[in-house]
Amino acid sequence: MAASLYRRIPSVSRLLFSQGKRFKSSASGHAQDEYSTDKETHFGFENVPEAEKAQKVHEVFENVAEKYDVMNDLMSGGIHRIWKDLFIARINPRPNTRLLDVAGGTGDIAFRFIKHIKQAKRGSTVVPSDISESDLGEKDSQRLPYEVVVCDISQGMLDVGQKRAAALGYSGLSWICGDAQKLPFPNDHFDCYTIAFGIRNVVDLEKALSEAYRVLKPGGRFVCLEFSEVRNPTVRWMYDRYSFGVIPVMGQVVAGDWKSYQYLVESIRKFPDQETFKEMIEDAGFRRVTYENLTFGVTAIHSGFKI
Repeated sequence: MAASLYRRIPSVSRLLFSQGKRFKSSASGHAQDEYSTDKETHFGFENVPEAEKAQKVHEVFENVAEKYDVMNDLMSGGIHRIWKDLFIARINPRPNTRLLDVAGGTGDIAFRFIKHIKQAKRGSTVVPSDISESDLGEKDSQRLPYEVVVCDISQGMLDVGQKRAAALGYSGLSWICGDAQKLPFPNDHFDCYTIAFGIRNVVDLEKALSEAYRVLKPGGRFVCLEFSEVRNPTVRWMYDRYSFGVIPVMGQVVAGDWKSYQYLVESIRKFPDQETFKEMIEDAGFRRVTYENLTFGVTAIHSGFKI
């Protein structure tokens, strides 16, 4: 019985077993010992102790989990799907890639990653992101040409992702509740680290980038999709009016939650601009660091390699 159970454990879990410890998701997700009660940081436009921000961010995503995908469609008019498709296209993952997707609880990036690899294996064009793995054929599902670990600070977000995976027929993913500042994975383990619309919510960007560098193999790639700075003054004026005047109201009407969406809007404005974040990625040790603006800089794809 024990041997049968062990064979069904994903390879990341087997590795952790072999090191003499079994990783267990914590109730809150965040590593409390990483945060100071004395040192302050920002939570949106508010200054709070680091430990308080970690707890507040966790609460935000627990609150928005069930309506997260619906709100993304409404807030962006569906454009977030195009951004994510472009994100995966720029990565262009190949079969047998080992992925860590951080802050990826609902599975949007992980599912796209898997579909791209499946199609690369078949030598076909990538299918639209709403087609399930089961539509690709039983023969292709017999051997999974990927290893995907989704790590998120919010168990609520992970629960939504696992439900979606089951509904769409995805298998072979590991879902881990953990903290980007203290990842529960060994050094030099993953080929690719992705984080989409999540890194601006971490308490300490430098620590999160350092952890990304640590868990990547030499030659591994860090790729981040995040809201950024709109430089065109006219577009920025319209974008700000929409962000502060419409999105919190939408959050209240659709999700019954004004405060969480007010924070999400404010957190975008507190995140470093493209050049500053590029320098931070380089300071973490990454090389060949680049970024690409999407939609006038509303979002940007940042990329770097562990060389």
